[in-house]
Amino acid sequence: MIMGQHLLIECRGQHAMLGSDDLKALMTRAAAEGGATVLVHHFHEFGGHGGITGVLVLAESHITVHTWPEVQYAAFDIFMCGDAQPMKAARIIVDQFPDAEVCIKAVARGYPSETGINCTISTPNVPPTPAVASKQMDALSGALRTSTNN
Repeated sequence: MIMGQHLLIECRGQHAMLGSDDLKALMTRAAAEGGATVLVHHFHEFGGHGGITGVLVLAESHITVHTWPEVQYAAFDIFMCGDAQPMKAARIIVDQFPDAEVCIKAVARGYPSETGINCTISTPNVPPTPAVASKQMDALSGALRTSTNN
């Protein structure tokens, strides 16, 4: 049974340069666009290069971010259940900086069958390949619609 959709969003570029307030505003807009309800938020800025870790706890699950401005990398994580629409939330994040390199990975969360756990552990050694975000978003949207309608 599929319980929710989990998106991992790898960003190279300007997303990594945002401060805590801008990240909070971006993620809050994303949550709203995805139809989610923000329950609480927390952001922490690290010393040195000024990386940020932030979380929005949602009634529908969570959105998180981790930034490494020194290498222009930001990792967003969107997990939403119920009627929420994580791809709409992801679109807000991706569209913030159209020139950024973005790679999105999607995972349907839940047990694959009602009869028990049938999972394998995968540890790929291949780094993510940047892709054109809008084409990838469209392809993932179709795939996620198909997986949640089964």
